Amino acid sequence: MNADKFEYFKGILLEEMRVLREEAGKTVSEMTSDTTNFPDPNDRATQESDRNFELRIRDRERKLINKIKEALERIEAGTFGICEVCEEEISEARLKARPVTTLCIDCKMEQEQKEKLR
Repeated sequence: MNADKFEYFKGILLEEMRVLREEAGKTVSEMTSDTTNFPDPNDRATQESDRNFELRIRDRERKLINKIKEALERIEAGTFGICEVCEEEISEARLKARPVTTLCIDCKMEQEQKEKLR
């Protein structure tokens, strides 16, 4: 992969991380500013359920941010776009669809087949 492609994917990853962090900041400010006290137990339960759902989403996004950081480290190391299993190049189409991927499509399909068998 050439330097222009590395820069292209680096830009995509940095933008995605910026958006995720922005959303996390909004969630924190919304949760701390929302001090509504619902006297009805059903309303309180709904609010708690909504908060739990929001926190689960943010946890998934936190994990994605870690994957983005790892992908950025691979770009800096020059190993971005190389499959961890077979060490072949990952197709550009796959990287555009999932820039944090570490496996080529063939190795990923094989991994999923093994997981199904378990």
